[in-house]
Amino acid sequence: MTPGEFKSWRKSLGLKQKDIADLLGLKKRVIQYYEKGRRDGKPVEIPRTVELASYAISAGIGGFNGKETQPIAAPVEPERQMEPAED
Repeated sequence: MTPGEFKSWRKSLGLKQKDIADLLGLKKRVIQYYEKGRRDGKPVEIPRTVELASYAISAGIGGFNGKETQPIAAPVEPERQMEPAED
């Protein structure tokens, strides 16, 4: 998975970097490194474990106990802005 593919994947889910970091059990800064493909001027590879976990998230899998999968908890919807009341 390339940095561009990783970022596109996250955006296709409509999630922020913090959201995907929480789902993957990583820090937001690590997600930023993966999306840029660099850290302190050095290349950063997205580990196979993160690729596979990303696939699991796409499939709605939130956990695995060795026998069964658990679904991802429903994401919190962003607050909707209220329309101004008409007089």
